Amino acid sequence: MKREPTPFVRFLDASEGSVYKLTVLAAKRALQLADGDASLIDKPSDKVLDAALQEIGQGKIRVKPKV
Repeated sequence: MKREPTPFVRFLDASEGSVYKLTVLAAKRALQLADGDASLIDKPSDKVLDAALQEIGQGKIRVKPKV
């Protein structure tokens, strides 16, 4: 069964509307997951980047706002 591609626009809220920040956020979280950090969602994907994007899409992680 083929999955529908997820519109990436819904991920932009987590990155203050920046595609660059979204890319960095997803890459850093994927590296954390690859290094053994526990997933923040119930049924993560087997692929670490997919799992990181699932966490972002569910609002579990966000870019820290500048103070």
